[in-house]
Amino acid sequence: MDSILIKRRIRNDFYGVLFLLLQIVACFNRLLPLAYAKSNGVCVSPGGRFPAYTIQGKPPRRVSKGPTDLTLCRLFRKNTCCDVTQTHPALLAIRRLASTGEASDECLHLWELLECSICDPHVGVQPGSPVICASLCDRIYDACSNAYFAMDAKNQVLAPCGISDTVCGRASEWVSNGTELCKATGFSVKASSDFKDSFCYGGKASLESVVDSWRTSHSSVPRDVKSSGFLFDFQQWVREMSINEQVSWAVGGLVLTAGLLFISKRKSHNQRLRLSAVQRTARKLGGKTSPKYPASQANRD
Repeated sequence: MDSILIKRRIRNDFYGVLFLLLQIVACFNRLLPLAYAKSNGVCVSPGGRFPAYTIQGKPPRRVSKGPTDLTLCRLFRKNTCCDVTQTHPALLAIRRLASTGEASDECLHLWELLECSICDPHVGVQPGSPVICASLCDRIYDACSNAYFAMDAKNQVLAPCGISDTVCGRASEWVSNGTELCKATGFSVKASSDFKDSFCYGGKASLESVVDSWRTSHSSVPRDVKSSGFLFDFQQWVREMSINEQVSWAVGGLVLTAGLLFISKRKSHNQRLRLSAVQRTARKLGGKTSPKYPASQANRD
């Protein structure tokens, strides 16, 4: 009887060890392609709430104009893993943040930069969710702490409050600092002390890459922005700053340049919509009465 029990235990131990080995092999097989992709500089889909790259397993490339062109983050269009699959959700997030999220302009600029991290070619070739520098997360929290967010039931992450969300709260009611905000919205965070050891979005290497992108894409900037001298002033400002100042502040300047283009287009679009609505109403009423606008949304304080 004892010998039978001993044999059963040995057999169970054998299967237990075999199962453990199989798990280790399976885990190794999952990690091996990621390590290979990272070392060879090809696009690795981040997973989580972020859509998979269409060119998964291929190097970052230039995005051509057309149906797959970037709808946001065009700063990176000359070298990116992204296409419209990534930028359209980011654009919708910015729109929600601007409307029902009641975010300030500074918050919108910085949040645009955060959402565009997935299109940075350095981020695209790294496995896992985009790694954001803690200093950038802190700036975003300072600017967006009063904006409204809600829990995305599908992805289980914090996202800008949408019109269909029933429970929305200020960012400061959901989290207490920048690191928590970035992590809650689906990103990874690297502390300031780790900047020298590896890449994070919003750090020195990231800034230099983005500045180079602006220089090479200068010809694609709209004429009104060129004539304003804003781009020249920005580039001059970055050159004159120390490295530490660039790491701390240039991100805000970079996203402001990209954000101004987006905000300008959004305002122009809204003005056209309002004008069309006024004209339609005037035609219906025969021009006898002034059109009435819906009451603005009340604050949720």
